[in-house]
Amino acid sequence: MQTVSRSVRLSARRTRPSALLTRLNHTQNSAAPPPNPDSGRTTSFGFKTVPEESKETLVKNVFDSVASSYDLMNDATSFGVHRLWKDSFVSGLRPGRRGPAKCIDVAGGTGDIALRILDHARETYADRETTVEVVDINGEMLKEGFRRFKKTMYHNTPQVSFHEANAQALTKFEDNTYDLYTIAFGIRNCTSIPDVLKEAHRVLKPGGTFACLEFSKVTNPLLSTLYDQYSFSMIPLMGTILAGDRDSYQYLVESIRKFPTQEDFSQMIRDAGFATGAPHEGGAWTDQWGGIACIHKGVKL
Repeated sequence: MQTVSRSVRLSARRTRPSALLTRLNHTQNSAAPPPNPDSGRTTSFGFKTVPEESKETLVKNVFDSVASSYDLMNDATSFGVHRLWKDSFVSGLRPGRRGPAKCIDVAGGTGDIALRILDHARETYADRETTVEVVDINGEMLKEGFRRFKKTMYHNTPQVSFHEANAQALTKFEDNTYDLYTIAFGIRNCTSIPDVLKEAHRVLKPGGTFACLEFSKVTNPLLSTLYDQYSFSMIPLMGTILAGDRDSYQYLVESIRKFPTQEDFSQMIRDAGFATGAPHEGGAWTDQWGGIACIHKGVKL
């Protein structure tokens, strides 16, 4: 499904914040073809099977619901460990090492990966020219990112911009444009992972890097059992207490279990045209905390 709406520059000189936030709050799907209920294609929404054309709306509703409490819940449910994973993810990419980089962060509405990229480039390499275009299909998440960047030195500079668009159809983003494509804890929520990977390959320059941080499969049986017990009992309960939304967090737990294994996902990355390391841990991917999360990388040849 092609759903691409407005691109929004973070520039108060051209757009008042209030007007920008108003526009972000209204997702327009007029460019998308109407759903075909007779297509017969289905996909997973957590543990449920739903028509393929319905998933995008269902996922959007989840993130509309959790946007304002997203960072709080990430801290609570992971005891803050997600911050360490994201730090490791970005530092391993070393943005700015080879000079200013043009980056695109997809499903990155809250801006936490983009901020880490810009901080790493500035603090490590004295680079104030690297740019990040933050892309998300969800306007509520983008509003949270806009608020975050208003508190930083990057607000109202050319270094960051927000765009509301679908990861599966980045039709307003040109071929062979970016040095780095990142997506963190977002690809499992997309209807078609192969389409996301295909678009990532298209927009990257030859030699550009695809990097994904995502929840994955725990490899240690004992840790897997403990993790399942915690996930299915405590995370939905925390969602109820802290966000007043059990169902959305139940979906997020279930969606992790439906995501491909490390081996299968690394093969999907290669099938999209990327070169990866050898298909094992430490090669094509790097597990975080025994596979609770995982970093995958590929290079466009």
